[in-house]
Amino acid sequence: MKLFVLHRWVAFLAVAVVVVTGSVRAEDRRPHWAFQPVRRHAVPDVPGPTAIDRFVRDRLSSRRLAPSEAAPETVQVRRVTLDLTGLLPTAESVADYVGDRRPDRWERLVDRLLTSPHFGERWGRHWLDLARYADSSGYEADTPRQIWPYRDWVIDAWNADMPFERFVTEQLAGDLLPGGGVSQKIATGFQCNVIYDHGVRYEAIVDQVQTVGSVFLGLTLGCAQCHTHKTDPVSHEEFYRLYAFFNETAMERFSLPGFDPGYRDGLVVAKDKQKDRPSGPATLVLKSAPQPTHIFEQGDPAQPGPKVVTGFPAFLPVREVRGPAAAPPSRIDLAGWILSDQNPLTDRVTVNRVWQRLFGRGLVETENDFGMQTPSPLHLELLDHLALEFRRHKRRFKPLIRSIVLSATYRQSSRTRAELSAVDAENRLLGRQRRLRLEAEVIRDITLQAGGILSTKMKGPSVFPDQTAGVLDARATAAKWTPSSGEDRWRRGMYTWHWRLTPHPLKPLFDAPEGVTSCTRRDRSNVPVQALALLNDSSFYTAARGLGGWGWKRGKANSERVDALFFRCLGRIPSQIERTVLLNLLADQRRTLVSDVPACRAILGIDAAADGDGLADRAAWVLVARAVLNLDEFFTRE
Repeated sequence: MKLFVLHRWVAFLAVAVVVVTGSVRAEDRRPHWAFQPVRRHAVPDVPGPTAIDRFVRDRLSSRRLAPSEAAPETVQVRRVTLDLTGLLPTAESVADYVGDRRPDRWERLVDRLLTSPHFGERWGRHWLDLARYADSSGYEADTPRQIWPYRDWVIDAWNADMPFERFVTEQLAGDLLPGGGVSQKIATGFQCNVIYDHGVRYEAIVDQVQTVGSVFLGLTLGCAQCHTHKTDPVSHEEFYRLYAFFNETAMERFSLPGFDPGYRDGLVVAKDKQKDRPSGPATLVLKSAPQPTHIFEQGDPAQPGPKVVTGFPAFLPVREVRGPAAAPPSRIDLAGWILSDQNPLTDRVTVNRVWQRLFGRGLVETENDFGMQTPSPLHLELLDHLALEFRRHKRRFKPLIRSIVLSATYRQSSRTRAELSAVDAENRLLGRQRRLRLEAEVIRDITLQAGGILSTKMKGPSVFPDQTAGVLDARATAAKWTPSSGEDRWRRGMYTWHWRLTPHPLKPLFDAPEGVTSCTRRDRSNVPVQALALLNDSSFYTAARGLGGWGWKRGKANSERVDALFFRCLGRIPSQIERTVLLNLLADQRRTLVSDVPACRAILGIDAAADGDGLADRAAWVLVARAVLNLDEFFTRE
């Protein structure tokens, strides 16, 4: 703790220098830990199954703490399945794992999940947050645009474990690559996800620069838009040299023969905006459009200053370019500068973000800011170890993720301990796992999955699930939302059409980003209206009907049915107390409903004229299912 306070004090002094002098000299910035080369640190000589564990346990032992015990087997299976696929483990997969006594069973489970096509959906969705993905342009018109092929490209890239160098280069400069094809053009949709209106091109390019800084460098480059950065080593001129890379581009609709246009019956746009719709199958991509770039005085486009050409900030000692020596660097060179081994930021930022996805908090807590005000992390040695391992595996994500989830640190219980909380209340020392409320899309996905109605159809145009009436009424541009038919109505949440200004209400309710700026970490709020949505939203209620019907048909005794339903949702058998509570709820609801046939039919969603045996029993099971689907444990990753 004393060391942490010392770092904070050093950071405060750095800010004080800024206040007094107006900027930090380049020679004063270099010692900052994030700008130093990634170093190989000796793995501590302490007991532990992996290098990750030995780094963590060495830090814990310095505070006379021990790691937590391993989480129960069923919890581990549920945790890793949710983390790697965003779906629940099947009851069969949990039972198979628990019954498997082979020593490599965990490794084989992890390898199976890493090869699942749903891995690309889960981790691709994380990347789409960074790419500020949306199906509309934003601003007051919020016009629709076709860019879902980029989303599908991301899914495929993660499933193929595309090396990060290629992953980044295609997204920044796929249109410039020799021999590049349709896939490389689609990849440039990364920078086409920007909010854009024809009258504010400058703001769009600023956003593109900010996104590069946040996603790849962990720096707030936008602060240099109006003046030299007050704390980080980016000058006003250097900002506009980065700006020049994207000022020399334009977005265009790229024809995609054989693709569905993507505008389904659920989307209607005002007539005066019809011109914004593509005439045929197309997606937004970048293209070169050379033009001069000026430094804008105080960030004002109305005050153009000296001309500049593309170039890199001098704080990173990277001089490698791939183009002609006499020519200004291209976007291919920008990707090379970002990915150079001489650049210590990118690999640290990237592995830190992966760690954050698996632990809820990065080794560097300010995951979007590795700048001068960020103190050295407690686990810098581990961070550098992971960065070097990332490089060793040619910057592929699956080996990195595999190494983390195979560690005992990842498999720890999330249970709090008094002795740990007394010393490390915020769990910075990683003495336990963290309980995490699941994201908006995953909450809906697993609810539909438990109800037996989730469609696992992958990719394709965005879809229109059920939505609360009136959501689109306040739009400046008229639009209509007509739910998709068939299985498209029950697709995974990442495929839901996303209006920036009026997203599907379940998304912002559970803290999904609007896609306005790059989102490096989602908030996790806890408000009463979330519980009301889980109880009453039509999709969740339909899932409860499906789950209740499934449970009603399982086994002969009610206790067997309760156990099966509980296991399907939570991956474990209920305790005796939990079983008793659910059986009592079932009995109470049945007594209430047995004389109320209209209520039974309303709960079951059947026509008032329909007949059926056991209406009260079936309706009571729906309400039991509804209760289980609303347990905190159901939408929490332990």
